[in-house]
Amino acid sequence: MIPRIAVFASGSGSNFQAILDAIASGRLQASVCALIASKQGIGAIQKAEANHIPVFINDADRALESTHPDLLVLAGYLKPIPSHIIDRFPDQILNIHPALLPKFGGKGMYGRHVHEAVIAAGESESGCTVHVVTEHYDEGPILAQARVPVLKDDTIDTLATRVLAQEHHLFPLIIQQVLHGG
Repeated sequence: MIPRIAVFASGSGSNFQAILDAIASGRLQASVCALIASKQGIGAIQKAEANHIPVFINDADRALESTHPDLLVLAGYLKPIPSHIIDRFPDQILNIHPALLPKFGGKGMYGRHVHEAVIAAGESESGCTVHVVTEHYDEGPILAQARVPVLKDDTIDTLATRVLAQEHHLFPLIIQQVLHGG
């Protein structure tokens, strides 16, 4: 039986698309059974609808009850996951964060804010982290990281582009490992 993934998203859905592409190419043996969106009008919803994936707006409980996922995946989801969902899916909720945790994590550290903080701190490298979700933002066990150099002439956008490319590669790979071992 193919494992079922519920994806949570709040934005354009580029990591969601990377997961769909990995499934289509056979690199990820899974199916996406639901998209839980934090609001109407985000790009991830269009991607879900184009792939005939049920969309739930701010209704994780109904989504999880009706689709029975094996794994929950946060792909740019900006809301906290309720503790009753974390308790129900222990070690079965993954997140991708656009920095090398434990640095530059926590509440308010997402998207451009992270890359701006990395550059302002004078870091020589950044990257992304896949971790298990707990009740505390970005503090769950780290499963994998990918690194990129921070270049002297980097802007928020140039750094974000390089980190996002690593996210798109790393996240489906780690989801596959969690679902199928190795």
